[in-house]
Amino acid sequence: MARTKPSTAHLALVRALKEHGLKATPTQVERWQQNSWLPKPSAWFGPDSSTIQPHILRRALHLSITARQGRGMGWTGWHLWAADGTHDSAQRLRAALVVSLNRPLARAGVDKIPTGNSDRAFKARQAAATKMLRNRRLPRRDLGETLRAHAAEAGLELPRSPDALPNVFHPALMAPGARLLLGGAADLGIEELLEAMKQAMPNHTEAIEHIREEHRQAELAGTDLLAQSPWAQGITGMVRTVETADDRALCHAVHTCTLATGALHDLMRRSSADPEILALLTADVMWRQWAVCGGITPEGAPGLAAVALNTVHYLTEPDWAAELGRYMSVMHALDVAYPAHRGTLGGGAEA
Repeated sequence: MARTKPSTAHLALVRALKEHGLKATPTQVERWQQNSWLPKPSAWFGPDSSTIQPHILRRALHLSITARQGRGMGWTGWHLWAADGTHDSAQRLRAALVVSLNRPLARAGVDKIPTGNSDRAFKARQAAATKMLRNRRLPRRDLGETLRAHAAEAGLELPRSPDALPNVFHPALMAPGARLLLGGAADLGIEELLEAMKQAMPNHTEAIEHIREEHRQAELAGTDLLAQSPWAQGITGMVRTVETADDRALCHAVHTCTLATGALHDLMRRSSADPEILALLTADVMWRQWAVCGGITPEGAPGLAAVALNTVHYLTEPDWAAELGRYMSVMHALDVAYPAHRGTLGGGAEA
């Protein structure tokens, strides 16, 4: 069956992109529209005008740049859905986030997380956790150490924090982490987690003892701090958080998390020319509480998973969400102080 000829609107957008040195085919533009990354063509033009409106062109430029890099849209597509904030875009987000959160189970062939408090259910979750870790290739170097080494090459010494987080991919943390994802806090006590952290952070015993004391005092007061964590209910709880979130709250959370991640990526690219940027980013507490454990996203599915986890954290931890907002203000100040592409906070990931 012959394809329908490209519409006048699609051809106009292709020409506009070409004028900016970017290529896109009418088929690509049609796919962007089908995925709701672009609105209907009737919204592309101003009244009585044949010129593409600036905000539509900005979107198309960003979509074209991302597509040229030879990969899927990733969290950029999520950002655009979140920016629209419609019921349809919220439903698309919801479905995509759930798929991303469940991906470790799908990769391991775990169709359903065993439930219940029986020994049989507990052992079944342990077996599923073992399957999740099978044949996993883990980064060998801590991200913080890697960045410090790069900064040292530029003659800059990044600060070392006594409460620095370990490499989240440290082998000692992977097994308890998998069990936490499957069974939540009920399957993993704080002592077991702290013992794993001692192996991953042999030079931070004082910080670990401080965490132990915080949990002990909370327990005496009748509070389980681990149970209050976004990880407390494992993947099941995270999925429930996404599925039950209000449309507006979900879109706001994803928009903020993706905008922050885009801003961080953009500033880190600039830091090769201005190492001071990295020094200022790493001096903030959110470098440890967000950037190195979810803000600096890798390519592909792992990056989507990081944004999905950030979204759950944003929805469940108001104090953390407020801190991320504050850190975005810090990044905005750096964007102004060390300009590269003015007005593109987030590396152009603007709606």
